[in-house]
Amino acid sequence: MALLRTPETTHRVHFQDCDMLGHLNNARYLDYFLNAREEHTTQHYSLNLGELAREQGSAWVITKHHLSYLRPAVHAERVLIRTQLIHFDNSNLVVEMQMLSEDGQRLKALLWSEMAFVSVKSATRSEHSDALMDMLEELDVEEVQYDADGFDERVKYLRKTLKQLRKE
Repeated sequence: MALLRTPETTHRVHFQDCDMLGHLNNARYLDYFLNAREEHTTQHYSLNLGELAREQGSAWVITKHHLSYLRPAVHAERVLIRTQLIHFDNSNLVVEMQMLSEDGQRLKALLWSEMAFVSVKSATRSEHSDALMDMLEELDVEEVQYDADGFDERVKYLRKTLKQLRKE
């Protein structure tokens, strides 16, 4: 059975996560995104990141985030979060995470998280195992043309695409 390349879940914006204007606090976007990705990897790929670190002695660590805040997520609103792998190599990967309106029609925020696979003991870069490489190959969303400097172009493309879908 093929793995789901772009899982999505719906989350409610909680009062405690908002600023005085009722908008989701900027720092909390990362929590919402990373919690959704962990949920997706556990549910859809049977990949427990803690177990992976214990079994293989290596884990992914975040090396860089690109985050664009486009529309506020507000208290009590339900948002849709999609995550997908858009690039990988022997020891790195890039996960794209989208926060949208619940109906999936409006992009609220976009995040690219760059990660390195690192040995837990030595804290040095490690290579993905063959089994991980096979899984990453199956999960890679090739339709997204990843360019390390192309984040802003990706934001423009997604906004334009969603606007066209709303018109139809």
